[in-house]
Amino acid sequence: MNDVAIKVEGLSKRYRIGAHQQAYKTLREKLNDMALAPFRSMKTLAGRNGHNSKSEMIWALKDLSFEVNRGEVVGIIGRNGAGKSTLLKILSRITEPTEGYADIHGRIASLLEVGTGFHPELTGRENIYLNGSILGMKRVEINRKFDEMVAFAEIDKFIDTPVKHYSSGMYVRLAFAVAAHLDPEILLVDEVLAVGDAAFQKKCLGKMGDVAKEGRTVLFVSHNLGAVNKLCGSAIWLHNGCLELAGETERVVTSYLSTGEQFEGERHWSGADAPGTDEFQLCAVRVLNAANQPSSNLEIRRPVYIEIEYDLLKFIPNVRVAFRLLASDGTIILTSADSSNNSWEDSSRQPGRYTSRCEIPGNFLNVGQYLITVSGDIPFVQELFLIENCLNFHVEQTGSHSGRFPERWPGMICPKLDWRIERLDTHREAYTGQSVIFS
Repeated sequence: MNDVAIKVEGLSKRYRIGAHQQAYKTLREKLNDMALAPFRSMKTLAGRNGHNSKSEMIWALKDLSFEVNRGEVVGIIGRNGAGKSTLLKILSRITEPTEGYADIHGRIASLLEVGTGFHPELTGRENIYLNGSILGMKRVEINRKFDEMVAFAEIDKFIDTPVKHYSSGMYVRLAFAVAAHLDPEILLVDEVLAVGDAAFQKKCLGKMGDVAKEGRTVLFVSHNLGAVNKLCGSAIWLHNGCLELAGETERVVTSYLSTGEQFEGERHWSGADAPGTDEFQLCAVRVLNAANQPSSNLEIRRPVYIEIEYDLLKFIPNVRVAFRLLASDGTIILTSADSSNNSWEDSSRQPGRYTSRCEIPGNFLNVGQYLITVSGDIPFVQELFLIENCLNFHVEQTGSHSGRFPERWPGMICPKLDWRIERLDTHREAYTGQSVIFS
């Protein structure tokens, strides 16, 4: 028996951007066009088809080849625009490739977007039957698993409510519940953990782990590299639509995260290359040591400063910049934004150049490699920029409290906490170590 579940060979997908898109025509309009075609010039036809000099061709995928065996759980990683979602849409038969082919051996289920295939006017109950039928489940199978799906989605009280009244979290819970209980031989999942609370994300990871243990094939697209490391035995790294690296998950993730190491503690942008909008442009991101110098190697005892420099080209109320700190395996350690400053709401930033700086105290991060993702937005209104894997830095052991012993203490952080030692059998003597105050 062939052990290959998915075989992709020379897969490419091309899109035309900047071209005028014609609306779909009725059958009568199509027949009328065919009748009049001999009397039209080629120029007119070209204009109708939208193929003008202003259009541009881009390759979302280019010459992609790989194989996935039955029972494998494969993570697909890469930055925004790398082609991950395009690949899953081709494998799901939603869109056709421009070149190459993909062979699928087995029953396939896809969860690509929140609420895909749901009808807003139908209730949750009706959408379970509709979506389940679209995915290939028989009615008797849906009846047997209905209660389990509703319990998993945690929408018992709202099962007979039209889904147009559901929140995005309720949508994704119901959509994942239907797809996960389909018992497919191949499951394609695209960023299902991007929506929903922490408890539901944990439940999704558990369900996907169960699917993997049952010997089914899973392709998992996610920016949560910690989840990719935990769930996936192998990974595929896409870059600009091409296969950058494939293999054992830890090796692929480590290589992916190391792409920012060449910037040596700071990274600059200018002119047309600067991320942002007409109102906001990112200029630089820096990791600074205690001497206020850009560095990619920091001492464990000393503070680390994350500095984001930017231009405000117009007045923007409530603009916010933030960073996310990740461990070497992609696990998110913390997220912080300059809106944490008590005076943020009162700061009316007029046009000009600014820096927002955050201090991570010394004796807080453990020894190891760290990654920074930076972003800017107007909360609940507009995303201004998002730069993933922007910079890397390494925290070195330089004689902290843990340095008294020749070992790396477990944990992502290694704070110097207050301890009190007292002798209780005779007179009481107390020893208090130096405390560290976190502001």
